[in-house]
Amino acid sequence: MESRSDNRADIRDFLARRRAQLTPEQVGLPTSGRRRVPGLRREEVAVLAGVSTEWYTRLEKGHISGVSEDVLDAVARTLQLSEDERTYLFDLAKAAHPSPATRRRRKAVEVPPRVQWLLDSMTLSAAFVSNSRLDIVATNALARALFAPLFDSHATGERSRPNFARYYFLDDASHDFVEDWDLAANTTVALLRAEAGRYPNDKALRELVGELSTVSTEFRTRWAAHNVRIHHGGVKRFHHPDAGPLELTYQPLDLPMSAHEAHSLTIYTAQPGTPDEERLKLLASWTARV
Repeated sequence: MESRSDNRADIRDFLARRRAQLTPEQVGLPTSGRRRVPGLRREEVAVLAGVSTEWYTRLEKGHISGVSEDVLDAVARTLQLSEDERTYLFDLAKAAHPSPATRRRRKAVEVPPRVQWLLDSMTLSAAFVSNSRLDIVATNALARALFAPLFDSHATGERSRPNFARYYFLDDASHDFVEDWDLAANTTVALLRAEAGRYPNDKALRELVGELSTVSTEFRTRWAAHNVRIHHGGVKRFHHPDAGPLELTYQPLDLPMSAHEAHSLTIYTAQPGTPDEERLKLLASWTARV
């Protein structure tokens, strides 16, 4: 069994950064006088949250022991955290005092045949299953064709599993494949940050973050920003080497497959009646012939 997690550095960095991003005007405080620190002072956050300065200072130093949900809520409201950031703060609190179940080592699981059957039944949508470290662990034929540059990349990780983070930060060709590379890169890092808050003892995740932090300045800078994202979905634009420009909507769905490993089913579709739908259908027809 793994030892108790010490995530005080993450708590300290996250709260300090969010405090620094708020201005007195945003929380209704007077702005007269010179300020030696960016954003709010610790004592200002404490007053607005209804706690003592000593208590909040201790919290921001990473000591989250004994903090009630009501107090965490008050701090989240004061710092104007988004829903994802609030969830992340609560995840940090839970991870600081994990139960035996949450401390248990996470193990990779095989994709059940029924899940692969589900993927294969989607012939006009690109669908794949990914784990919490953003490895693609199962896919249908159209997703394999759509993400061919990712699957064929030299940055493919262990066990020949493509990984979005490794692709974006270790393969320069990803800049040509994804139209808004910065958005894709920011989202990827924010998803990994949120996952690290939930499971700080995930060895494979720590190794991935360590590798990317060592070799990629782009990743290291974004990781230091401590942005988090949990719920995501929307539109992505690609420059596909065979199908040409594609604008696709995507939506991830939670896919329970194991009690100790999180998986998502992500589906990419094109808006009906658009040239993008025609290009996606063409790519599907090529895939079917192959």
